Amino acid sequence: MRARPSVLAAGRRHSVAARRDGTVLAVRGSAAGECRVQGWERVVEVAAGNVHTARNTGRSHTVGLRSDGTVLAAGWNGDGQCEVAGWRGVTAVAAGWRRTLGLLGNGRVLAVGRNAEGQCDVESWREVVVLSCGDWHSVGVRADGSAVAVGNDRRRQCDVGGWRDLVGIAAGYCHTVGLTADGRAVATGERTTGACEVDEWEDVVALDAGSYHTVGVTASGRVLATGDNSHGQCDVDDWRDVVAVAAGSTHTLGLRADGTVVAAGNHADGQCAVEAWSDIRLP
Repeated sequence: MRARPSVLAAGRRHSVAARRDGTVLAVRGSAAGECRVQGWERVVEVAAGNVHTARNTGRSHTVGLRSDGTVLAAGWNGDGQCEVAGWRGVTAVAAGWRRTLGLLGNGRVLAVGRNAEGQCDVESWREVVVLSCGDWHSVGVRADGSAVAVGNDRRRQCDVGGWRDLVGIAAGYCHTVGLTADGRAVATGERTTGACEVDEWEDVVALDAGSYHTVGVTASGRVLATGDNSHGQCDVDDWRDVVAVAAGSTHTLGLRADGTVVAAGNHADGQCAVEAWSDIRLP
């Protein structure tokens, strides 16, 4: 099983995308510098550090995976989450609040950044093929379709030990969702927000978790969404021909088959200003 590359990413206040020519686009101005990606080249995958919206959150970072397996990072580095310059042989990246994960070709996982809740304790992971970061927990899918998780488990967001036959996984603030090979979704963690109400989803080919909402793409290019919609981040019913989605704290991005991007949700910091984007790399 090979993970779909993450060509679109949404953070707390910014959005990022990898273009077919290897350059990267990012929107919103930031003192943390997470959108300073203008000089990046040969990038095939991107990740954005995300954290739930609160008075004491906002600074973030952006990660890019080059075609040669090296990694770039820009933005907030308060916990060393951008110290990835020495990484080699990386095949996928994931970014959470104050940390970065990198997947090696042999199925091992690298981690830098905050580890106060154990979210970087991934040294024992083996045969991993998919990675995702929530606020305070990290999750992965093994080659046999089982799941692993470390970090904060106060809402049982790490209770994935019984999951099987997975092809995808995504972590939010206090919830985790998984995608099975038959196109169904499973979820664990905080239930009060509605972000775990995915039991009826069918024919799903990709999904992502925001802080309090979950989005998925069906084989027909339609987009599903559940959970908090206080900023309109779940208003995706009219989206068509979508091939990938990214969920931020309070906004959602969708990549169309023609390489353009649509957005819904909180635009207070300009994170939804993606209407001019084009030629985005298709997963």
